[in-house]
Amino acid sequence: MTSDRLDQASNWASDLTALPLFAQPVPTNGNRPPAPGRVRLNGASRHLPATPLDWSIVASLRAQASEQLSQAVAADRARLDRFAQEELGLSIVMDLIEAAMAERVNTGSAAWSPAEQDALARAVFDALFRLGRLQPLVDDDEVENIIISGHDTVLLELIDGSLVDGPPVADSDEELIDFLVFLASRSEVNARGFSEAQPRLHLRLDGGARLAAAAWVTPRPSVVIRRHRLLEVTLDDLVDREMLTSVAASFLRAAVRARKSIVVAGCQGAGKTTLVRALCAEIDPMEAIGTFETEYELHLHELKRHRIVHAWEARPGSGERGLGGRQAGEFTLDEALVDSFRFNLSRQIVGEVRGKEIWAMIKAMESGTGSISTTHASDAVAAVRKLVTCAMEAGPHVTHELATSKLAATVDLIVQLDLRTTTVNGVSHRRRWVTEIIALAPGERETGYATTHVFSSSPDNTAGTAVPAVLPDEYRQLTTYGFDLPGYLMEQGVPS
Repeated sequence: MTSDRLDQASNWASDLTALPLFAQPVPTNGNRPPAPGRVRLNGASRHLPATPLDWSIVASLRAQASEQLSQAVAADRARLDRFAQEELGLSIVMDLIEAAMAERVNTGSAAWSPAEQDALARAVFDALFRLGRLQPLVDDDEVENIIISGHDTVLLELIDGSLVDGPPVADSDEELIDFLVFLASRSEVNARGFSEAQPRLHLRLDGGARLAAAAWVTPRPSVVIRRHRLLEVTLDDLVDREMLTSVAASFLRAAVRARKSIVVAGCQGAGKTTLVRALCAEIDPMEAIGTFETEYELHLHELKRHRIVHAWEARPGSGERGLGGRQAGEFTLDEALVDSFRFNLSRQIVGEVRGKEIWAMIKAMESGTGSISTTHASDAVAAVRKLVTCAMEAGPHVTHELATSKLAATVDLIVQLDLRTTTVNGVSHRRRWVTEIIALAPGERETGYATTHVFSSSPDNTAGTAVPAVLPDEYRQLTTYGFDLPGYLMEQGVPS
């Protein structure tokens, strides 16, 4: 292996949008080349192989490259880091392709074109170090969600909300499952099991995407990969996207700055994480923040907007359960929240409340202010009931009365999001927006809490976006934090 070849491998490993040995695509959209494998059909982004590949050749070359790489790493006395392994692996792939090319010529077969060599090298490299046949889909800036129901049934949800067909991601369901098992086990930081005994998988991928998968308990392997495209996002950005009005944005901005505790609720995919990022953008950069997630999705610790961000990620256990019902190595959000009290945090941000971890969240809200969390619910009032149920999962000592009184005393606002899919002329589109914002307070004995719709969807508002309804007197003070009270009253039809 020559030093020139290793240098070429290093260059491509550091920038996977270019492969110096082979032909490059011609940019079609300004300075950015199209993502590998993207073609246009009827104006929609759709992934079909731009250069058809023989996946049996890819599998063969991957096996050979993997064996050579393992031998090289074992022979090297100094432990190679991941980047060095990728450089070495790519140079091995290039050598294997050249050898395969020579063999094809010697046997009278047609030589691969530069584009075919390019596609083959990328596919083998992705199979070795990335997400295999899923990688081009994850790399496409227009793809937001990848929905898989079996190896050959793939739907892509684009950032404009449309749904288009995608290519097969394996040659069989068994191959797809084998790849998921490999993917789950190779994580250097948070490896997870995936087997008949553990038929569900939740995994954070390189680059921040989230993968959820199920097999053995479903007719065919089911996979959903969510890509969060809006990382550096603000409330003004969401106003531009018509997710909420400018007045509602000013209210939420002021609520965050006034250190109100907020729960963002909605169905799956409604944009809860995106809204939480926008709310967190209003937190002072010098405040100490803790984030608590089952898989990292908020990425506040990577955005560098805040100087101090401690990010916790839950970890599932493995093996048999002990006497206490825990598996070895298990680390829960509940434990992370309890530990966080030693970190002098100003804010606790919980990616999603699913169960008894809400009790630790309540403690965080009692010991500090300005916490933010999310949960799944059909409407804002239902979110309150959901949180009460979650709190009661902490044990029999948490009664319904105790849970409701604690929530009413600690949670200030609930922001409800909605997601609707419509199909026009065979093209599906999705829209996300804020439907209501309610204020929560202690209430009558029967319920334990009282709710006030500060913003609600009006029948006269065809867009469905929440508009001013009833403003509790104590929230008028948010004007000192930038709340547009005159705008609120004007939209409400009340003279300011």
